[in-house]
Amino acid sequence: MISPLTITFLGISVLLAALGLFKRRRSLKNVRGPPTKSRLLGHEYDLNRQDEVGDLEFKWLREYGPTWRIRGLLGSDGLMTADPKALQHIFQKAGADYVKKTSQNHVAWLMTGPGIVWSQGESHTRHRRIMSPAFSMARLRSFLPLFQRIGSKLVEKWKAELFNTNEIELSVDRWLSRATLDVIGYAAFDYEYGALDDADRSVLAKEYHGIFKDTDFMLPKTTMFFRATWDYLPFTILKLFKYVPADPFIRLRRLNNVFTMYGKQILREKRPDFDPEKNVKSKDIMSILIKANASSDAKTRLNDDELLAEMFTLTLAGHETTSAAVTFLLYELARHPEYQARLRQEVREARARLNARGDTDFTIEDLDGIPSLVNAIKESLRMHPSAALLPRVATKDDVIPLTYPIVAATGEIISEILVSKGHVIIASFAAYQRLPEVWGEDADLWNPDRFSRMDVGKQTNVGVFANLMSFSAGTNACIGWRFSVIEQQAFVAELVDTFQFSLPSEGINGEKVELQRAPSGVVMVPIVRGKPELGPGVPLRISFAP
Repeated sequence: MISPLTITFLGISVLLAALGLFKRRRSLKNVRGPPTKSRLLGHEYDLNRQDEVGDLEFKWLREYGPTWRIRGLLGSDGLMTADPKALQHIFQKAGADYVKKTSQNHVAWLMTGPGIVWSQGESHTRHRRIMSPAFSMARLRSFLPLFQRIGSKLVEKWKAELFNTNEIELSVDRWLSRATLDVIGYAAFDYEYGALDDADRSVLAKEYHGIFKDTDFMLPKTTMFFRATWDYLPFTILKLFKYVPADPFIRLRRLNNVFTMYGKQILREKRPDFDPEKNVKSKDIMSILIKANASSDAKTRLNDDELLAEMFTLTLAGHETTSAAVTFLLYELARHPEYQARLRQEVREARARLNARGDTDFTIEDLDGIPSLVNAIKESLRMHPSAALLPRVATKDDVIPLTYPIVAATGEIISEILVSKGHVIIASFAAYQRLPEVWGEDADLWNPDRFSRMDVGKQTNVGVFANLMSFSAGTNACIGWRFSVIEQQAFVAELVDTFQFSLPSEGINGEKVELQRAPSGVVMVPIVRGKPELGPGVPLRISFAP
């Protein structure tokens, strides 16, 4: 239920939005696109309510080509694209001219505060410059033993669950979320969250579970209208929405309060004993940020609110996205038992080689040398990107080039599109990663072997990893993408070596348990079809590997 205060803000916001739309720029009417059921709701409501992530984009891709016109809320004109050159232009070559959409970005502020995900322009450059040393290759190598230790701990937990039974069915996403939460606790803050050891009593793990679904899943029309007006409001007004006495604001405040308690405790424990010379070998990310704050140069410092926001960001993005990636990978291995068996064999052969040389743990080079492991990670990220789309707003008139020309409403062939200041361009990562021209005619199928035959060097350079957009691109690409990939490699190698994964058994009444890749804002959330009230969940059967 929306409060009277919210309704008042909504009325004012609609008026401001109408004035903004009245002044809006030249039309995209020459670009074809799907018809809308409602001029006010546009296509954003349909995208939010589609059955699975990408269903509509894949349909529009087949009908109009990789770029098409869409309608936003309140009748605004926009563009949606999966074209490689267009994505390269928007996120790399002209990235400074395409900013985050205010309404979407403010959700990031509500979740994490004034951190690297929310910041833009020079502020974002400062955040990234300060944080980058924490994600150097040398630092990432030092984290591998931690990934392996937590992965082994998860293995032991599942072994205990299998005691006196041949097979169990687990919600693997919940276990993986706890494991990756423990990883980020140690790696980012040298702090023990204890999510795996004390899962039932971990307040932080419980608060983080399902946060994306609780924030953006199946939004009602009133909420979508309300958020659409945020694009026309100053930040001084937007900040007040944090205190709206209704969900998801209440839910976000509760999460913020819980993490603030942890965050302030971590900062207190680090600061009093901090000595730059004594702790020069500190490897956790927060130690690097605190060292940066010892500088006299304001451009290399973060204030306390920003430090806390980076802690929020690292904890949320650093564990939820990685756990989701591993979850979908295990799900695909359960669907493809032959590939799972081949992957297990390659992992065991690699382990035999390291044992022969007298080592006990994989190095990064060992993990990179397991082709079926690397390819499976790439393919799962391609098929199941955590962020399926990202909106950007043009800050000036521009020309967007296209790799694949489209047919205009007039019948002419268009190889570039004129956009005006204020136009919203939605980058569809899900559709880009299903382009047959880029990924092959079997782009809709899970086939990791495609990466053994592809020459990524001949493609338009787009993403930071395997030319995928799963970690975004350009200066706004995920700063911790290598951290995530190495963590995935370490976890999957441990799990597949020990366990066999199968699809869940039928329900009590014989119904098939089916996974649904549900849209929740820009994020994809895995839920059991027909049971969204249970929250995110990916049940799989687990047994000891042969």
